[in-house]
Amino acid sequence: MYTHLQLRDSARPPVTLATLDAMKQRGEKIACLTCYDASFAILVDEADTDVVLVGDSLGMVIQGHDTTVPVTMDHIVYHCRAVARGLHRPFLIADMPFMSYPSKEQALTNSVRLMQEGGAKMVKLESGPGQVEIVEFLANHDIAVCAHLGLKPQSVHKTGGFRVQGRDPDAAERMLRNARELEAAGADMVLLECVPAQLGQAITAELEVPVIGIGAGPHTDGQILVLYDVLDITQGRKPRFVRNFMEGASSNLDALKRYVRAVKSGEYPAPEHCF
Repeated sequence: MYTHLQLRDSARPPVTLATLDAMKQRGEKIACLTCYDASFAILVDEADTDVVLVGDSLGMVIQGHDTTVPVTMDHIVYHCRAVARGLHRPFLIADMPFMSYPSKEQALTNSVRLMQEGGAKMVKLESGPGQVEIVEFLANHDIAVCAHLGLKPQSVHKTGGFRVQGRDPDAAERMLRNARELEAAGADMVLLECVPAQLGQAITAELEVPVIGIGAGPHTDGQILVLYDVLDITQGRKPRFVRNFMEGASSNLDALKRYVRAVKSGEYPAPEHCF
């Protein structure tokens, strides 16, 4: 009963949005990882990860698809519920999968599912000018929202593949403008994927809310990687921003702790991981 109050003054109190906002203000880096099951969730928690994302990347690393498009709401709810059982400290975010938020009403219904059935504390949706009204609608219903800009995996068939976004000045300015609009609409966090480091730095400096990067340079407020990439489970060619933290590690837990330390110290990402 009232676990949140009992744990508030503990050595490892649960991370909240207030925690993450304070970390941004202090300049303390936020270490984030994806996760898809309870067993790994326990390790991710023990490694002192700040934020955990149940990402639709599970469609690729768990289900074996070429994209995230086949992932459904039922899939995300199932995996989110499993991850939530293994977590104590990290802040839990769940992806809104492909076509789960084409309207404000559907976005609200599916967000409620992720929170009530999955145990998520925030939902993430791939954003842009068309999603500003949806972000505002969800925020007005007291749902915490993370807006995803840059490379948007759900849109790869439209954009022509997995490519760095925001390279030219016009595209960079549009993304910066979108980020401002999404924050003004009520987004509590922004995730930037595969953008030039200079653009990642500009957006992070512009916004009041925490900005998390994946392939967005070293100057964002935090970093996120796919768990299976960190542990060198993913086979074949990997994105430029991936670093194998199993190299030199004694165990999976040791590798995850090495990742968290590298993010916190600024050691990761290094120049070779940036665009």
